[in-house]
Order: sequence, then structure tokens, then C-alpha cells
Amino acid sequence: MKSLFLKIFLSFWLAIALFVVLAILAVMVFRPQRNPTWESLRSTVLADAISAYEHGGESKVREYLDNLDATQHVHAHVFDEQGKEISGRAAPGWVQHLAMGMSHAPHQGLLSPAPRVLTESRASSDGHHRFTIALVLPPGPRVFFGPRGFPVTGLLILVISSGLVCYFLAWYLTKPVIRLRAATRQLAAGDLSARTGAPASRRRDEISGLLRDFDAMAERLETLVNAQSRLLKDISHELRSPLARLNVALGLVRQRSGAESANMLDRIELEVSRLNELIGRLLTLARIEDGQQSVPRIPVSLDELVLNVAEDAEFEAQARHCHVRSVIPPGEWRVRGEASLLHSAIENVVRNAIRYTREGTTVEIHLVRAETPGGAEAAVKVTDCGPGVPPDTLEKLFQPFYRLDDARGRQTGGVGLGLAITERAVRFHGGRVAASNRAEGGLEVELRLPLVAVTAAAPAKMVQPVPAGRTD
Repeated sequence: MKSLFLKIFLSFWLAIALFVVLAILAVMVFRPQRNPTWESLRSTVLADAISAYEHGGESKVREYLDNLDATQHVHAHVFDEQGKEISGRAAPGWVQHLAMGMSHAPHQGLLSPAPRVLTESRASSDGHHRFTIALVLPPGPRVFFGPRGFPVTGLLILVISSGLVCYFLAWYLTKPVIRLRAATRQLAAGDLSARTGAPASRRRDEISGLLRDFDAMAERLETLVNAQSRLLKDISHELRSPLARLNVALGLVRQRSGAESANMLDRIELEVSRLNELIGRLLTLARIEDGQQSVPRIPVSLDELVLNVAEDAEFEAQARHCHVRSVIPPGEWRVRGEASLLHSAIENVVRNAIRYTREGTTVEIHLVRAETPGGAEAAVKVTDCGPGVPPDTLEKLFQPFYRLDDARGRQTGGVGLGLAITERAVRFHGGRVAASNRAEGGLEVELRLPLVAVTAAAPAKMVQPVPAGRTD
């Protein structure tokens, strides 16, 4: 069957029709009907029991009642005037009390029907004794009916059977959806190899078609992304060779040219340097995104990385009369990963903050320990005093080649790859990056990385980056 709509429609239709038919049949077949047989024969049974007792005593009446129980499945007890069972068999207390007129039959339970008991009294043949018989009839089909003839047991069976059918149907319909959801999450997390595992060819409904289309889409995406990454790396590598030759030629031209061409040669050298830096960033971005390398398990001291970045950035910030200050609490700040890649991720954020903060202000780097359900994390918060960014562009800051102002990007030399490399490098190490505007003005970029072997942190202490070293 190729239509999921028909599967759902016919399955529920047939299931409901089946349950209705079973319910009607159960009511028709198992409805208790009055059977006047035992009501008309109880006098005969009582007379035969009394006769057996008078002619054979206790053993004879016991034999008669046992035979009645074995052949007719009717439990019979005969009591004398003192309430003694004349066959010597043990009788339930409620049967004895019922025969003596001291109580009523037990009430019917939810799943167990009330026993049907017939009683009758008769005098012996000599008239000196009086005997009472109690016939406990078999439940028969009445077991399917509860209080007031309500078919509790039959309906319970129908409910259980319908639950099993609906459970199987729900499992059959939702299982591929769950697989599709899991594959979608993997694909959204960056795992381009995620597949749903299309079902066997015999299934041709809409859901199976959706699974196959998803697998085809994921395979196409993986092919395109891998091709783009290979193209980016190949072009970047191919551009490095002519750039190297261009630098050599530039050096030779400087030796043979006069002072009048120095400005033009400096401009050429600057552009070549920018192009070389761009190629380096493209290679770094492609190396992170290729997904073929795993995170190194080497411990890295995150506090030392932050301190080194702050010291280098302080020197660069002097050109804009700015300063860089780091706040690093004493303690263990070890993460697992590649030191050079983490250094580049933090440096890109700090250099971006220096580039756009107001002149004469301070860029601050805070290292904070945060507790999460997944474990302890280190948060590197970089804040500046710049104009900030529009709220609707905060998430776009980490996209490759995205710039708020193309003119400002050309003036500062940015191409929109620094924050993109930061986001991918942090995500590569199992962390995450977020940007937000500060209430007092400026932008705050937070890098979170999972910590290893973290001890309790002491109170924070200001660390100035200009003097070499640090004292805790």
C-alpha cells in the first residue's frame, strides 16, 4: 500500500469495526439467560438426597452429592435443623448461614460474579426431621458480566486487545518519524554523514519516501560542502605560490627602484600581506570545517592563553590609545584541545574589540567559571566600549565574510573571517560562542569551553597584561 492516508484510514476503520463486532458478539453470546432447569429440579435433588441419607447414611448422601458435583458441576450441601452438613463435607460458612436464613449471598465483585444459590427445605419421610438444601450453581457465561449485568470482563478484554492493536499501529507510524528526527538533529549539529537509513523497498508510503528524500538531500549536502571545502583549500594553497613569488619580485624591485616609487611598493606590500593573511584565515576555516580531525586530548592552560593574548593585544592597542585588561581568578583552568587554535579564537575576538572600541577606552577580558548540568565550564568574556551592533545582527556576526559596514571593514582591514573562525574553533572543542550588547554600551562576546580537573576557584584578582608573568 503506497498511501499513508489509506493506511491510517483503513487501519483505524477496521480496528474500530472489529472491536464493535466483538463487543456485540460477546453481549449476544455471553448474556446470562434464565435457566429454569435447576429451579424445577432442586426439589427432586433434595428428595433424592434425603432418601440416600435415610437408606445409606452419611456415606451414601456424600456419594450422591459428589456425583452431582462431578457430572453437573453443582455444589450441593444438605443441612439438618441444627445446621449440620449431613454428608460430612466442609461447607463454606456463608452457604451454611444462607441455608439457615441467617445471611444473604455474597455481593458481586467487579471481576468476579456473585454465586447463584438455590435453597429449599423439606421434612423427612417420617416427619420428625427437616432438611435444607443449598445448590451453588456454576457461574457459566455470567463470568463475563459484572454488577447489574454490565460486561466488565468482556470489555476489559476488548480494551486490552484494542490497546495492543493501536500500540502496534502507533509504533509502526512513529518509528520512521523518530529516525528522521534523530538524523535531522545530527545534521543540524554539523554531522553531514547523518542518515535515516531508508526502509526496505517494499514500503512505499509517504513516510518512507520522506526518509529516502532526506537521505538524498543529506548526501547531496555532504557532497557540496566537502567539495566547497576542498575547493577552498585547493585555491588557497594555489594562491600561496604566486604570493611567495610576488614577495620575491617585490624585494628585487625595491633594490632596483628609487625613492620615488617607495610609497607604491609599500602599498603593494601591504595588499600582499593582507591577501596572505586572508588566505591563511581561509585555510584555518577550511581545516576546522572539514570534519576529518578530532579534538586533541592535550591539556591546555586557558588562563595562560588569555594572559598571552592580553599582553599581545595591549601592545597593539597602543596605536589607538586603548588598553587591554584581563581578570583571571586563581585556580585550575585546563581545557583539552589545540593551543594554537584556541589562541587564535580568543585573539580574534580581542582584536575585533580593539578595532571597534572608542579611543582611550579599555577592553576587558574576564575568565569566569560556570557550573552547568553537563559539568564545569570556563567562560571567556571579552567586552569593549564601542557602538555595539543591531540586535538582529548578533547571530550573523559569526558567519563567514559577514560585515556590518563594508566601508568600515575596508578601512580596518577586516574581511569578516575572524569571528567565524572563533565560532568554529570553539564549537570544534565542544563549546559555544554568543554575542550580546551591553546595557552601558559596547559589545560582549562570550566563549564557553568545558573544563577538566577543575578545583574550587579563589576570589578573582586583577591581572595587568603589560608586566610579564602573573602572581596569584
